[in-house]
Amino acid sequence: MEANTRDTGRLPAAFLTPGSSSFMDFLSEHAPEVLPGSRPLPAVEGAVQAPHGTTIVAATYAGGVVLAGDRRATMGNVIAQRDIEKVFPADEYSAVGIAGTAGLAVEMVKLFQLELEHFEKVEGSTLSLEGKANRLSTMIRSNLGMALQGLAVVPVFAGYDVDREKGRIFSYDVTGGRSEEVGFTAVGSGSVFARGSLKKLHRDDLTEEQVCTVALQALYDAADDDSATGGPDMARKIYPTLTVISDEGCRKLAEDDVSGLVRTMHEGRLQLPNGPQAPLT
Repeated sequence: MEANTRDTGRLPAAFLTPGSSSFMDFLSEHAPEVLPGSRPLPAVEGAVQAPHGTTIVAATYAGGVVLAGDRRATMGNVIAQRDIEKVFPADEYSAVGIAGTAGLAVEMVKLFQLELEHFEKVEGSTLSLEGKANRLSTMIRSNLGMALQGLAVVPVFAGYDVDREKGRIFSYDVTGGRSEEVGFTAVGSGSVFARGSLKKLHRDDLTEEQVCTVALQALYDAADDDSATGGPDMARKIYPTLTVISDEGCRKLAEDDVSGLVRTMHEGRLQLPNGPQAPLT
């Protein structure tokens, strides 16, 4: 059939058959072997060693939401990569931050991007923010078999809800369970320390610059106590990534802008190594 398809220049019948607007459902029916969760794992003893990414923080502000990620990937006690990207745009008004097995997480994000684009082309409209969050939940659940073998993917999904006119954050567990977070959240090995920092510093009335600084402070605190989280590398000029999502869309802050915020924060840490304290009310 493939030879006939090449000879005639026509698409296979599967591409012309009416069905679901979900790209993942299409693959499940016609090419399930290409889905990450359907691939067999080699028989190995013990946990599979693969680069893991940590840590991701997300925080809302008056105009939307910010996703920030450190740049370190680890493999056991070894630093596997110092400049990994962990935050990716999902579409115009949303983004995903990844923690867990880096290779699978990046592949899942790419599939999620295709899922949203496919739906928009088939239906002629975009999914609601909650609809996008539900689609990602289904994709995570399909990876449960690999998660049980140590290859877990735990993302954070954030976006600007154009209907409610505010930023929203969704977190997940390895089974695909979804929770909407109020104000802020953090995932990854440094999440406990990052969340403690966010509790001190986050407010609903923060400006964009202020919430970016709060996210950087949280990552700095996580790196201070968690060896798998990378702090700002001033010597190599490797800084955390910041993605802002507002009514103007999703955009990644330029490296020069991030470096300016990082240097200001670093100068403050030279005076107060434990970081700023939230004012008492």
